[in-house]
Amino acid sequence: MAAVEIDVKYVAHLARVTLTSEESQRLGAQLGNILGFIEKLNEVDVSQVEPTAHAVPLVNVTRPDEIRPSLPQGDALRNAPAKANGLFMVPKIVE
Repeated sequence: MAAVEIDVKYVAHLARVTLTSEESQRLGAQLGNILGFIEKLNEVDVSQVEPTAHAVPLVNVTRPDEIRPSLPQGDALRNAPAKANGLFMVPKIVE
């Protein structure tokens, strides 16, 4: 594993985070450890592994699209605080 110099101040600037010098040293060591673990992953032989987008197959659970009767207009408007001409009345929000 090659030693990688991490510019913690630059990364902190990109993240809009202010760090003390002690925090910069600690985070630099932690980021170095993380990169070391990633380097170990590069050593694994994956030539026989099929590329996938997800570790497990995903299935979309949906109901069939079928025509069903909707809620009658009177029932929909029954509890409306304000209504007129079969429509909901709402406060004006555009001036």
